[in-house]
Amino acid sequence: MEYERLLPIQHGNNFRDLGGYATDDGHTIKWGRLIRSGHLNTLDQQDLGTLDHLNIKYDLDFRAPDEITAQPDRVPAGATHKALPVFQTDETDASHSQEQIMADYSDRPDAGYEHMLTVYHDMVTTDQAKQSYQTFFDQLLGNSDHTAVLFHCTAGKDRTGMGAAFLLSALNVDRPTIIRDYLLTNSVTKKYVDGRIKKMKQSGLPDAFTKNMFALSTVSPDYINTALQEIDSQYGDVKNYLHSYLGISDEQMKDLQKLYLD
Repeated sequence: MEYERLLPIQHGNNFRDLGGYATDDGHTIKWGRLIRSGHLNTLDQQDLGTLDHLNIKYDLDFRAPDEITAQPDRVPAGATHKALPVFQTDETDASHSQEQIMADYSDRPDAGYEHMLTVYHDMVTTDQAKQSYQTFFDQLLGNSDHTAVLFHCTAGKDRTGMGAAFLLSALNVDRPTIIRDYLLTNSVTKKYVDGRIKKMKQSGLPDAFTKNMFALSTVSPDYINTALQEIDSQYGDVKNYLHSYLGISDEQMKDLQKLYLD
């Protein structure tokens, strides 16, 4: 089931269908309706054809404005691109050059890990992220004609990972399943990440740098749990966070379930 949800995209990373996940109340998420992914700027015509078959209505882009300008999406046919920046500049470092990251992460080997903990705290507490995820749900609710929604950032793991966690919670998927979906990034991008780290080691870069690059390029239970613990401590659970903080009503929650569940 886990690898069944991987889309056959050749020139992009981490394209996954959220279909098939079971909910606490006996439903399952419809296949071909909710797609999470990494960047779309390197897709070729065959990849776009794969996405075109999904009949995507919205391409929801969590990247910062400078990321979007530098690497504009190749938007699937019939889809409308919507910019929903979680940060005004890319805090996850997913779009930063090796030179930029070298300057920040060549000394302390735990700097990348600690940075990611801060990023996840910020994704559930800052006004910019709040506005982004509120608009994300507005777009999901506006997709009433049974087309698909694709949402993404650069690597498809952090900003997209939290978007998926919020969405799956709204659809009554349990937390262990949500965390399993989040961690699936490590499996599906392992070859790509291992290749990058191997090249860095072969080129003689400092061990601290490669450790930090691994922390920045992967996901960890510690990352998402930092966000979830902040939510739990302030709101009790994710559902209350969605209601009280993101302003999603009971009726809207039911509408989402009608739209995306079997």
